[in-house]
Order: sequence, then structure tokens, then C-alpha cells
Amino acid sequence: MDKMLWVAMSGAKQNLMAVSVQANNLANVKTVGFKADLVQARSMQAFGEGLPTRVFSMAERPSQNMSGGTMITTGRDLDIAIQGDGWMAVEDKNGQEAYTRSGNLQITPEGLLTTSTGQPVIGEGGPILLPIPVDKIEIGLDGAIVVRPQGAPANFLEEVDRIKLIKPDNDFELDKGNDGLFRPKELDAFAQCGFCEASPDVRIIKGALESSNVNAVTAMVDMVSLQRQFEMQNKMMKQAEKIDQQSDMLMRVF
Repeated sequence: MDKMLWVAMSGAKQNLMAVSVQANNLANVKTVGFKADLVQARSMQAFGEGLPTRVFSMAERPSQNMSGGTMITTGRDLDIAIQGDGWMAVEDKNGQEAYTRSGNLQITPEGLLTTSTGQPVIGEGGPILLPIPVDKIEIGLDGAIVVRPQGAPANFLEEVDRIKLIKPDNDFELDKGNDGLFRPKELDAFAQCGFCEASPDVRIIKGALESSNVNAVTAMVDMVSLQRQFEMQNKMMKQAEKIDQQSDMLMRVF
């Protein structure tokens, strides 16, 4: 009886965790450059004093769906979408390098080029700072940023920096943090030559954004399936309670 209750309880708990992951995916259907989280379940033995006698299920987020989202044409000068498997380097809140595909860029009053969530975009020498005010700004296919300062002749264009675009090596895997930015899973991956250096092979699409790769229909179906599993686990716990009550009544008879 104890084993039945344990399995049902642990299964219901992990179902709730999986539902939260799917709910987060659904909440980010419209988020630019968002990569859907994947969920998988597996059985685990509970270890303690003596031999393991309990097996419980565990839901985990092993990775993300790295497929590209749909390209949306906006025509905005500061909107960019990365082609292929490339990534754009940004600076996280701790001052460390991280990667994203969210290309709806903004310019702060101080001239700092940032993402829509405020992470500074990294260039060849660090965060990109533009000489404001400017009359025109263009981002090339290779990430080069060209501006025309305010009051300059119409034919005067100056390259001020180049967005750092990287293409991860297949030997490394990127992991998404709680801030939505991607980093290598291995802590020493930043020390590996070539991974974090700018790649000349990465190209961008100007005036476009990459939408989220979350499939709303698939995510909804998964949510319904997880909720049904949760209901089944609750029924198992209620059944275990009934069996326990019947056993207690039987013991009183004898």
C-alpha cells in the first residue's frame, strides 16, 4: 500500500512540474527568438539507509528545441534575425557573455545598443556604444553597424562597430538559464578556442525578427495529457486511501 501511494504521489508532483514547463512555453508563444523547453520523464530509485525499495518518476528539462522560428518581416532598421545556427552575443546582468537570438534591438539615451530586455549587445571590443544623436543607422549582413551622425552630409557613413555573431561547435551544448539567455553547459567551455570567437560565416536578415518556435497546438495537447495524468495519480491516491480503510476495518473484525 505504501508503495502504491508513493508512486502516485511522486508522479503527481512531477506532472505539476512538467505542466509548469509547458505553461511557460505557451506564455512565450509571441516572444521573439524564444526556444521551447523540452520535458522528459524517467524512473528513479530512492536511495537511503539500506537497499533502495522505492521507485519514483522524475520530470526534467534536458534541453531546448533549437529549431528556428518563423521569420517575420518588420522593415525596422534595428530589427535583425539570425540565419542558420548562429547566435548574437550579449552581456548578462553579471557582466558575463551570453547568447540570444532575440533581435529586436533598442538604443538607450546614452547610445548603448541593447536587446528589448535590456542586455547590452557585444561588439568587437565589448558592449556597443553608438555616437548619438544619429540621423541614420544600418546593420549589415555581417553585423557591421554603420551610422550617419546628425548633421553629417548625406553621403557620409561611418562604421562604428560590429555585432559579435558566433556559431557554436557541435561538441558543445548550450543551456538556457532562468534569464532566457544561453550559455555552454560545461563551465570550461568559454576557455575552448574558437567557440566564443566571432564567426565570419554567420549572416543576419535586416528588418526581420525570428518568432518563437513554440507550437501552440502541440503545447496545448501536452498540457491536456499532463493534466489527465495528474488526475489519474490523484485517483490512485484516493484508491490507496480506500484500500487502507478497508484493511483497517478488516483488522478490527479479527
